[in-house]
Amino acid sequence: MTLWCGDYGEYVKEFPTVHPITLFDPLSDAKALRIAMKGFGTDEQSIINILCKRSNAQRQVIAEMYHKEFGRDLIADLKSELSGDFEELIVGLMMPKDKYLAKHLRKAIKGVGTSEDVLVEILCAYSYDELMKIAATYNSMYGKSLNDDIKEDTSGSFRRFLLNTLKKCTDSVMDGGENTYHSARAQEEARILFKAGEGQIGTDENAFVDILGFAAQRRRQTSVIFQEYTKISGKTMEQAITSEMSGVILNGLLDIVKIIRNRPAFFAERLELAMKGLGTNDDALIRIIVSRCEIDLVNTKVEYERVYHKTLHSSVESETSGDYKRALLALIGPPSFSSEVATPLFYL
Repeated sequence: MTLWCGDYGEYVKEFPTVHPITLFDPLSDAKALRIAMKGFGTDEQSIINILCKRSNAQRQVIAEMYHKEFGRDLIADLKSELSGDFEELIVGLMMPKDKYLAKHLRKAIKGVGTSEDVLVEILCAYSYDELMKIAATYNSMYGKSLNDDIKEDTSGSFRRFLLNTLKKCTDSVMDGGENTYHSARAQEEARILFKAGEGQIGTDENAFVDILGFAAQRRRQTSVIFQEYTKISGKTMEQAITSEMSGVILNGLLDIVKIIRNRPAFFAERLELAMKGLGTNDDALIRIIVSRCEIDLVNTKVEYERVYHKTLHSSVESETSGDYKRALLALIGPPSFSSEVATPLFYL
């Protein structure tokens, strides 16, 4: 897969760290997992070797085979044998991606307080088709629509922004897909944003929300809007938003700008924040690595090293321990990119 990257002004090829294995034998894997969990003690390394080295689709087949062969639920057995962050990581790997992300959206909305950053991370980093699948799964799992829960637990411009991410963009620019653009339209929208912010006293937040709320569905168009805005005002979009907004809508809009400019760099920053300072935000660390390892985690590793001058592998190694650490490192892959991509720059 390729993705338009505003920072580089070109398409970026996405590289995962976890791939489906070619010689896949789900019955053998199911038997090995049963042996690892049967009797006294648990062979955690065998669980890591199997589940961290299979694609999500292959893990679903293993779970089906496990039930067929032993009449047992694999996830239930894993929960009974594992604990703590290691359990959270392994059980997360066993969930289909749409269910996993729906679970985290629910937790972000209905947990203690609302985790606005998690809502933006998920709703702005995936395509519209992926979001519709996640939203349908959310409805199936919780008996309530994602839209309704967002309406109940958020407010103001931030609520409008999130709801826009779940609407289908009807802009004619989208006829050619998310990576198409129209220069004249971008200039017009940049002028609208300037007039809504710097060009008047006060700020029309809805103008920003209504244009940037659809950014993930029209990535290249939005990237051109950023360029046109700088030509008009002399400021970057980040500078304009920071001077005009505050609170959760400020953070939400800044995040979508980061995602459009360089999505792997956005996730690299999130991973650094999860490990920076006292204590580790294991919930964020697990969520990002589990959800991105089959999409673009190699790209994120490259950006992490470029920005922070250390490898993601070394950071995780120093911040975690035990089976949890070994499982995370298995998903992240080697510190070097040479075995994963032909060139560490990988920009087309």
